[in-house]
Amino acid sequence: MTSEPHNSPATLYGPASLLFGVLGLVATLFAGVVGGGIPLLTASLAITFALLGLGRGMNRAQCVTGLVAGGIPLAWLVIALTTVTV
Repeated sequence: MTSEPHNSPATLYGPASLLFGVLGLVATLFAGVVGGGIPLLTASLAITFALLGLGRGMNRAQCVTGLVAGGIPLAWLVIALTTVTV
């Protein structure tokens, strides 16, 4: 069984997920329902990188934190968009 090298680009999935998750949380605080594009993009990237990192089994704690931090803005946007009436 081969193990992946520690200098592989896959080791950056955890930190990237965490970074995009935190950016999504911050963008959600400053963007209203109208400006939901940036939080949606950053949350989607955080979730994608977290799932890729968890699939590789590297930096699990950062990936799980990024997954949660990316899921919160995504859930907030879905709830906000479904409850707002035009």
